[in-house]
Amino acid sequence: MRYFSLNNKEHFSSFEDAVIKGLAPDKGLYFPEEIKKLPDSFFRNMDSLSKAEIGYHAIENFVGDEIPKAELDKIIETTLDFDFPVVKLEENVNVLELFHGPTMAFKDVGARFMAGSLGYFIKKGNIGKVTVLVATSGDTGGAVANGFLDVDGIDVVILYPKGKVSEIQEKQLTTLGKNITALEVNGAFDECQAMVKKAFLDEEIQQKRKLTSANSINVARWLPQMFYYFLAYRQLEQKEKVVFSVPSGNFGNICAGLMAKEMGVPITHFVAANNANDVVTRYLDSEKYDPKPSVQTISNAMDVGSPSNFVRIQELFKNNFKDLRNIISSYSFDDDQTKSVIKQVYDKNGYVMDPHGAVGYLGLQAFLEKNRDYNGVFLETAHPVKFLETIEAVLNKKIELPEDIRALSRKEKKSEEIRDYEELKAFLLH
Repeated sequence: MRYFSLNNKEHFSSFEDAVIKGLAPDKGLYFPEEIKKLPDSFFRNMDSLSKAEIGYHAIENFVGDEIPKAELDKIIETTLDFDFPVVKLEENVNVLELFHGPTMAFKDVGARFMAGSLGYFIKKGNIGKVTVLVATSGDTGGAVANGFLDVDGIDVVILYPKGKVSEIQEKQLTTLGKNITALEVNGAFDECQAMVKKAFLDEEIQQKRKLTSANSINVARWLPQMFYYFLAYRQLEQKEKVVFSVPSGNFGNICAGLMAKEMGVPITHFVAANNANDVVTRYLDSEKYDPKPSVQTISNAMDVGSPSNFVRIQELFKNNFKDLRNIISSYSFDDDQTKSVIKQVYDKNGYVMDPHGAVGYLGLQAFLEKNRDYNGVFLETAHPVKFLETIEAVLNKKIELPEDIRALSRKEKKSEEIRDYEELKAFLLH
């Protein structure tokens, strides 16, 4: 499989090179040259396949022969060694729980797959040590830290916005030590992301370190998110007129869902559920794409004012607004609406949603109001205990913590504060 840069479609890369570099030399995101449909027989026979077998069929064409099947099987087995249950919540409303991994967030899948892929390329080649440089608005940091911990030949540097991630999210990315370094930035996530992108284009840094990114801009972090949609579809009782509502920040997850649809998963529609950072909601209303600085919300992993992966979605639809609008709806909700529906669903169903899942639920309900014949799935992307202060205040009750979270809270935070790009550059050059 070849990948081209979305800034220059004449520039091509192998899967290995795209994983190692993260971004193309022209700062463009990589996109696969071809998306092959799987045969109808595959979807008819999914019940007879294991999670890992389904994952292999979903990803093999994007990897090609660059990772031998035996090695790719091992990577996928490790990536998918926990559950992805679909729970029926109400009539035509199902929740896909993506928080059963080691850091209790959906990003465990992409981080594990990328760690396995990059680790393989380092072992087989002569590329030397690699630095994974990543910005996080919440769950990416912990998932990347856990996925890459102690992987030979890899250092990890994580930038996160000071005071804008939950306490548990912060502990997950600042307490591991070893090959993991956390840098606390006085600013918003967008500033962290801009600093990371700038570092990739800095020749002085490139001469000192081989950088790659573990944000969803990296194909090895982005593409494995397709697995969710394959595995969810297999579990659905009603498989016609399926709509997925995806809490959306950097738009990697929903873009992976659209890729799964392109490969043949029978999904009819998607909802991009936004918090107050509503650039895509506004775009679908006006056809005007107008990124703005992000604002802080209780669903912090979605606090993105300029979503990187939206350009991939536009490429999928060949920049045809009408076609995109036919497949994707988008709604935006504020913190008061998010808190209110967390309480409402708990009182009605006894189910505790995290703030991101709550936005997904709201998006699905908004769509179903006018499309009652659809079977809906919203994504619960993180365990509610990761947002303990918010959830306990909304529900007015104490939430029991899992033992691994209690142990985490006792660990010492280790991070370094930086103020601007020059301080990041100085760190990377030291």
